[in-house]
Amino acid sequence: MIELIDVTKTYDQGRRVVNAVRGVSLAVQGGEFVTIMGPSGSGKSTLMHLMGALDTPSTGRAVFQGRDLQSMTDRERSLLRRTKIGFVFQAFNLLPTLTAGENVALPLLLDGVDRRTATTRASECLERVGLAHRADHYPEEMSGGEMQRVAVARALVGEPEAVLCDEPTGNLDTATSREVLGLLADLRTPARAVVMVTHDPTAAAFGTRLVSIRDGKIDADRPVTASEANGVR
Repeated sequence: MIELIDVTKTYDQGRRVVNAVRGVSLAVQGGEFVTIMGPSGSGKSTLMHLMGALDTPSTGRAVFQGRDLQSMTDRERSLLRRTKIGFVFQAFNLLPTLTAGENVALPLLLDGVDRRTATTRASECLERVGLAHRADHYPEEMSGGEMQRVAVARALVGEPEAVLCDEPTGNLDTATSREVLGLLADLRTPARAVVMVTHDPTAAAFGTRLVSIRDGKIDADRPVTASEANGVR
């Protein structure tokens, strides 16, 4: 589904060149919940941006469902992100002037879906994350955990093939984090992959596979053990 082939990513910061990702190869298949763990500055968020077509490699290839992302136009990559990939970020990124239901329906409306259908699908996704009763509430009226669950519903509303999460529990307390992580773990299907960037070993144990990154390179890639998973469930 998603494949990075010997990718690098460099950024120019004045006279300084930052090597954020250094020769990484990684493949993610449907049905996997891959957690990418590493310290701050290790390159894990850059890696997710490359996987989600939010950025393109400096060298190497990034492929989504057989399509080379570098060969696509900006508009084609934007369409891919809107229709094939769901994103969940640490900061929720909900529009404060829209209700929960309107926030979830927005991607469909931007994609030309009629309002009635978009509203119905948004309601179904909010029900799936346990927030049907909050559809008419604004973000400022919700807790952090509720806002993050709205963000998960928004990521799901287009029935994406991949859901990419960047530190989704970074702003949540321990109990709420477990609720959101359990919800994310349930999103994977044989046709859908979930990828989550985190610095938290407890969060990483909710996945099926753990990729460790340090200094822009992968230094471990292994299944999450049964004892690790049982320790957090």
